[in-house]
Amino acid sequence: MSRLLCLSGSDVERVAANFDPIALQNLMARVFYTLSSNKDATSFTPHRIIIPTPNHSALFMPARIATPLLSGTSVKIVCVPKSPTDLRGLPASTLVLDEDTGSVKAILNAKKLTALRNAAGSLLSFNIIGTHNVTNLVVFGAGAQIQAHLDLFLNAVSGISRVTIVNRTINERAKKVADSFRTRFPAIQVECLANDPTAPTSAAETSVSSAQLIICATSSTIPLFPSSWVRDGTHIILIGSYTPSMHEVDGELIQRAIPSLLVDSRGACAAEAGEIIAASVEGSQMVEIGELVSFDDNGELVFNSAPQLAVERGTGNTGRVSIFKSVGVGLQDVAIASAVVDEAQKMGVGSYVDWD
Repeated sequence: MSRLLCLSGSDVERVAANFDPIALQNLMARVFYTLSSNKDATSFTPHRIIIPTPNHSALFMPARIATPLLSGTSVKIVCVPKSPTDLRGLPASTLVLDEDTGSVKAILNAKKLTALRNAAGSLLSFNIIGTHNVTNLVVFGAGAQIQAHLDLFLNAVSGISRVTIVNRTINERAKKVADSFRTRFPAIQVECLANDPTAPTSAAETSVSSAQLIICATSSTIPLFPSSWVRDGTHIILIGSYTPSMHEVDGELIQRAIPSLLVDSRGACAAEAGEIIAASVEGSQMVEIGELVSFDDNGELVFNSAPQLAVERGTGNTGRVSIFKSVGVGLQDVAIASAVVDEAQKMGVGSYVDWD
């Protein structure tokens, strides 16, 4: 008799808390390496299917990964609210298949799982090309993506002494996020600001201009800040946009990043990332993050030398910035969901349902 493992949101959080940030980073490194190396013809990432419903855009994302150390097949379903006032988050579920029987072996609440795998990929980008000397971190947004990024980065990156959360308004969610991180990281100064991109000057400008690391995870259709606010040598992580109409930064900032413009997938970003499309970036001007990693004979992660990248770590006088733009790829979902299922089984977490 087959049994279906069901992992609730709290189950997934419990399991995810058991993962080391660097282990998560290395998991995403394997995913990106597989995507960029094209050595494994059995890994598939069909383009996402988007189906409109009255209140949401339903995204269906099937994928399969098959390498000596990673294998699995899954389908993730995410519903993106159409209303900007809907602050309930993005409902998400992932089905994981049994590789032997072909039946579904697990269903996971993936509401926070997507944010976790994105944050792990972002951490990888930072450790490849970001400056060593980060004291000021600025984030735009206050949703699950930003919370996952703050959690991972504040645990993995030493030296951060100030975090500024910039949101469209200082609503209850933004206040709760700020209060939560103040409590968890008392040595770090955490402030919350409202941002009006059309205002001539703002408190956000002062924060952005002093930041060495900026993380954006919003659905904005206009740039959140102008390129002129950003100091040379800053590393910017862009997670929010996934359609041609979405723009978290302007074209000038994108151009400043070339040739230090890292992406998860050239094809996906060329088709979906509004900032990349608007800046008329060619495929050759993007560097896939999977091209910058490899693994030694012991399976340990190796950062490849990348002389074409203009921003040197720890310098701020190059006239350029570095950017990691991610629209998300299905292989990430397979890897993180399979890892959570495996860990949940080891921990004895979750509930089983007879499926026959």
